[in-house]
Amino acid sequence: MRAPGFWWQPPGVLARLLSPLGWLYGAITLRRMRGSGTDPGIPVICVGNFVAGGAGKTPTAIALAGLLARRGETPFVLMRGYGGSLRGPVEVHAAHHAAHAVGDEPLLMARHARTIVARDRAAGAALARALGASVIVMDDGLQNPALAKRLRIAVVDGASGVGNGHCLPAGPLRAPLGGQLAEVHAVLLIGGGRSGEALANVARAQGAVVLQARLEPSQEAVSRLQGQAVLAVSGIGRPEKFAATLREAGARIVAERAFGDHHAYTQRDVAALIDEALLYDCLIATTEKDMVKLEPLWPGAERDRLLPVPISLVFAQREQVEAMMSAALSAGSGAASAP
Repeated sequence: MRAPGFWWQPPGVLARLLSPLGWLYGAITLRRMRGSGTDPGIPVICVGNFVAGGAGKTPTAIALAGLLARRGETPFVLMRGYGGSLRGPVEVHAAHHAAHAVGDEPLLMARHARTIVARDRAAGAALARALGASVIVMDDGLQNPALAKRLRIAVVDGASGVGNGHCLPAGPLRAPLGGQLAEVHAVLLIGGGRSGEALANVARAQGAVVLQARLEPSQEAVSRLQGQAVLAVSGIGRPEKFAATLREAGARIVAERAFGDHHAYTQRDVAALIDEALLYDCLIATTEKDMVKLEPLWPGAERDRLLPVPISLVFAQREQVEAMMSAALSAGSGAASAP
């Protein structure tokens, strides 16, 4: 599924026509978001976003889990498992599960941190605790009231911000921006851009902490991409971000194939991509998220042509992020209330 283009443009006729539905949807979501939630007995750090679609939640959750592990904690990542058939709660094992069962993002996440998928977030948290978790990093669920959250971080794409500022379906917001800002402890702005800076100014004016971060491709991938002709393949919410990453790494994009977010690849897709790459005599560059679905389908004879491009999130204010997590870990469940 791809976000409608008008979401990211100044409000037009369609946005105004849909705005009454957006007002109703946003009001219901904000009311749910303000729910107190169940205390699972261990801290919950929630990484979410204000809008529908990709903003960088999963790289952020991976980075936070890594910081927590380095300080001696046992973090488990809790995800809904979008696109997977299993309702859970179940721990994801990269060697045993497939994307159609647990979802593509949980399968990727399990390569970095112990991961639970569960439609029932409280049940997922209970399983994580039973398996030894000392802290839960909740990937998405900022608007979900099931669990009490000690630290709430809203991730914002600096290039797109919050789009036209309207709520679904008139725009990308899940609830009115001002109401959501009141419910978070920090806004994490990933990358630069006027839209993100405008949102950051609103957040600061409302008293929210604004943090910054950037996404960096791995050096190994960069070394292979420099000066290389590539076919850019992605099934993510913002495919233009992946294309920009490839260009910044020095790749020469000869063609782009942007599938819908969470696209379920088929053998036909793979054959078509290989045929196109042979035509252009180029590499096929793809995201880690897409790689977990493409790799099982990819013929061994063409494996060297397929290049996953891992990215990692780098915090500009790492010490401040660690201090906020330390406060959340040491505080009682009352810390779930946003400042």
